[in-house]
Amino acid sequence: MRCRRGNVSLRVHLIGPGGAGKTTVGEIVAARLNWRFVDVDRCFLAAHGNIADFIRERGYAEYASHNVRLYEQLRRDTSAPTICAVSSGFMLYPADVAPAYPALRRDIEADGFTALLLPSFDLERCAKLIVARQVSRPYLHANEADEMRKIRARFPAFMRLNCKRFASDGPPEHVAADIERFIVASMASREHGSHAVAGGTR
Repeated sequence: MRCRRGNVSLRVHLIGPGGAGKTTVGEIVAARLNWRFVDVDRCFLAAHGNIADFIRERGYAEYASHNVRLYEQLRRDTSAPTICAVSSGFMLYPADVAPAYPALRRDIEADGFTALLLPSFDLERCAKLIVARQVSRPYLHANEADEMRKIRARFPAFMRLNCKRFASDGPPEHVAADIERFIVASMASREHGSHAVAGGTR
């Protein structure tokens, strides 16, 4: 999920809770930029089947471990510019879920191309919107009480992440346009920085 433009490494991750719009918005952004789009959840479904069933049968820790390995494989297999929507809990796994995970998580959070999507930066409004979206997804087998507990537990952790935030409650096309502008500006800034460093070493 990286591409080199001169000395600039491009990698764009969309992070946030389930129901924040990562897939819908990511597909639009990728189409506008003519980049590849990868949804880690879709890849997990293709490789291992229903996520809720997998967790029920094998436990969340095993799911998270498989998901990290899947992400590593996707990253190795992709060289074209890519927008990647990661799983809702990916940035919040325990550090010992996989040997490579702490470094992966740090890299994603620190990367200037990572975008955090939340329908609202207010807990109550965010929780209400997320729960409504999650319970409408039949493949999750979600129930309102569990989803409410999950987003209430995860919201503070998402807000602590040092990433560019986007309110994703508006029309997906508008959110995608905001993220596209962010990506283009980040590319320009990074290229300018690399040229300045190169110029300073002469």
